[in-house]
Parts: sequence; structure tokens; C-alpha cells
Amino acid sequence: MWESFKMDMNKSDVRIRMPDDAGEKRRVARAVLEALTDWFEIEETRENYIEQSGYQPCFAAMQAGEPVGFLCLKETGDATVEIAVMGVVKRCHRQGVGRALFTAARDWARDAGYTFMQVKTVKMGVYEDYDRTNRFYQSLGFREFEVFPTLWDEANPCQVYVMAM
Repeated sequence: MWESFKMDMNKSDVRIRMPDDAGEKRRVARAVLEALTDWFEIEETRENYIEQSGYQPCFAAMQAGEPVGFLCLKETGDATVEIAVMGVVKRCHRQGVGRALFTAARDWARDAGYTFMQVKTVKMGVYEDYDRTNRFYQSLGFREFEVFPTLWDEANPCQVYVMAM
């Protein structure tokens, strides 16, 4: 069963919804992550994201009844929520789907009483694909907070971005 999110958006016939069923959340996460194995290449990590999505606030971008993107949040403190995982299928990149997912998640988090949001990605300048990801988060208003050079591993220094909501 789908619970319609108060900010239903139409962007290229894509609707942002908030699934309420754990199985449906996992189905959405699986469909998107398995289409993005260039970024989510480690199967164990991908499966962990899929499993955890069932327990997290999840926002799904649907087009013609099929998932084309999703974003899950997790609480990291009393006032802070993190974008735990986010993905948009390649054919929908640069069409506003990611921004619509973020806007729905940010508004939900504000309504839920959170005052900060954070996200982690690979530090700018390491990989071109992640540089685009960094620029995307910056365009949403995230600011650089801290780099953890070995949180994941030396080849993937972790950049933490934050924003006040």
C-alpha cells in the first residue's frame, strides 16, 4: 500500500511517494540499486541498503508504476537525520528526480522535528562520477563539514556534508 506524500510532485510524469510497507520499500530499493551497479557494485553493501530501507523513512520516485529513484533517511541524533542511501536510474538523471526526492525527504524531516541533515559521499576530486554527486549535494544547499580519510578505506575518503533545515 502506498501512502501519498503531501508534496506529490509531477516532474516528467514522475510522482514522489512514501511507501509504508517494508516489503514495498525493499522492492523499490532493489529495483533502483540493481540498475546502478556502477555505483553500488559491492553486492553485500547493496543488500544491506536494501534490507535497511524497510525500516527507514523511504521516498520513492515512480514513473508509469515503476521505481526510477528512491531516498532513505536514518536518524543519527535527536536533531539530525542522514540521507542513508539515494539513487536515481541513469535515464532519469538531470531531470529533477533527485531534487524532488530530496525536497520531499527534507520537508518530511522538518515536519518530524529534525533540524539538521547530513550526507556522506566520496571526497571531491577522487572520482569524476562522485564529483557530480558532490556538486549535486552542494546545489541542494549542503555544506562541507568534515572529511574522514579512512572511514571507508584510503581509496574512498568520506566527505560529510551538512545542512541546517
